[in-house]
Amino acid sequence: MNRGHGQVRQSQVITTYGPGALIDLPNYAAIVAGLETWPTTDKLDEIEDSRLSRLLQAITEVKAPRMYAPPPQPSDPWAEGRGIGAWTFPEWFIVQEPDTKTDGSNQRSRRLVHRKALERNRYEGIPVVPTRFVRACPRGHVDDLDWVGFVHRNGERCNRQLTLNEQGTSGDLSDLIVRCECGESRRLYEATEIGQIPLGICRGKRPWLGLDTDEECSQPSRLLIRTASNAYFAQVVSALSLPDRGSAVERVVYELRADLAIVDSQIELEFIKKKSEITEKLEPFSDDEVLKAIEEYKQGRTTERSVKEAEIDALLAAPEGYGEDVPVNPNFHARRLPESAWRKPDSSVSGGIESVIQLHRLREVQALIGFTRLEAEARDIHGQYSTDVERADIAEEPRWFPAVENRGEGIFVHLDHAAIDAWLGRPAVAQRIDALLHQHEAWQRDRRRQRPFPGGPYIMLHTLAHLLIGSLSMRCGYPASSIKERVYVENGEYGLLLYTGSPDAEGTLGGLVQQARHLEEHLSHALESGLLCSNDPICAQHAASEGFEQRWLHGAACHGCALIAETSCEMRNDYLDRALVVPVLGLPDAAYFQAP
Repeated sequence: MNRGHGQVRQSQVITTYGPGALIDLPNYAAIVAGLETWPTTDKLDEIEDSRLSRLLQAITEVKAPRMYAPPPQPSDPWAEGRGIGAWTFPEWFIVQEPDTKTDGSNQRSRRLVHRKALERNRYEGIPVVPTRFVRACPRGHVDDLDWVGFVHRNGERCNRQLTLNEQGTSGDLSDLIVRCECGESRRLYEATEIGQIPLGICRGKRPWLGLDTDEECSQPSRLLIRTASNAYFAQVVSALSLPDRGSAVERVVYELRADLAIVDSQIELEFIKKKSEITEKLEPFSDDEVLKAIEEYKQGRTTERSVKEAEIDALLAAPEGYGEDVPVNPNFHARRLPESAWRKPDSSVSGGIESVIQLHRLREVQALIGFTRLEAEARDIHGQYSTDVERADIAEEPRWFPAVENRGEGIFVHLDHAAIDAWLGRPAVAQRIDALLHQHEAWQRDRRRQRPFPGGPYIMLHTLAHLLIGSLSMRCGYPASSIKERVYVENGEYGLLLYTGSPDAEGTLGGLVQQARHLEEHLSHALESGLLCSNDPICAQHAASEGFEQRWLHGAACHGCALIAETSCEMRNDYLDRALVVPVLGLPDAAYFQAP
């Protein structure tokens, strides 16, 4: 019975500890292995979502990719465990030398040893711990530090004993010195001087994929602390399961995708139609229609709408009602709340809101497609990654992707597009958006990859979503970190979805969706909290600059007012500005809403 060396939740495999992630297990430091070490797909639960599958194909160029959930913990304590693999990493260790100082100094010297010199995780009978320093590059490659080459400055090398000397108790890089018995020494903080390339050029190491998986790379290696927050940025693609699945022939082809995968011609189609169940399901369609649908499924449809465009169309098509009818679709049950149920008579607070939609049932599917290190690649405002993003692969030849499904509830707030257009036409608003655009351009001046400016409506909606999450969390029964956002700026329609979900249940308990009836109260509270920040007037009049504070992607926003947990935010807390939502100190004329 193999119970493994540690446990993580299934959802953590998608967001935090996926293939390539550096992880500390109870007795080991390791790197999570690629998909080749997972159980075979016949032992995993498949997660189906045709729209997300087509999106994955367009981004990764993997034909007809499938999605499978990470293996769960067996319910039977005696059953054989079905886990995912991990490799020991790093391979350099620090010997836990006994403290023999008698002079009261804070200096400490400990030996650096390689894994091959260990015996049962000990060196000369003394316990060891893995070093916390490795080297990496933004493409995801990671490798052990070349300690010998570093201390000898890539000159003449020797094989004598290395030690890591610590001066003081802070653990700061300036207090750490690498020494060799030959007399050479070097401070570790020199490894951060990227311009000098102190750690050499990246060797393209991909230890999570096993041996002999190196690839070419010309970027300079950078010092990385294994447990730092920039050691792993998962690239997760998500979509809501919607009733719109395309045409009837597309739905049938997707349903029969396993049998139709071999079909590329009329002859092959006629052969596969010898199965009676396939003939029955394809009978309503001509062979030309079927072949065209198969080709589109295999190659990806370049004309397909974006994820969010399809979602907002489905949301706005929701019929009016209170959601008390039995859900026909367990994955998506939305009702437009009658205006009398949420808007107060003669209200001025919610004048810019068109409608409120309750999502009593929703299903979100999240799939992991790769990762980066050191620098995160953000999705665009349509919820998609660029097809030319340099990401690290989670398998040598990916054919499927790990995914999880979350079921829950939510509230969709649809804003009046005529009011948005009128707001954009005001000179003060244009001036404020222009200032944010200049900050965005200054931010990406030295960036490797360019990102389009999201625009004023997105920034306003994004900030409003953050303020509403703070208000909703006070009464809905879920903490703010459990409420997530999706902001929609699609084809002249504007809205925001605030939702919660869980991968471990058939749904949530209804505390959030029922707050739609009290939207005006939450809106008033959110606007009041946005009027004044505890860091005003500094926050309200913040303007990023080279010589001062380089928070280029923030307007009037900080941790005291608009920033929330990054697990809730779709933009990593970028592109926020209270001044576009509500009047703030010094900027009273750029707000979409009036002061409550």
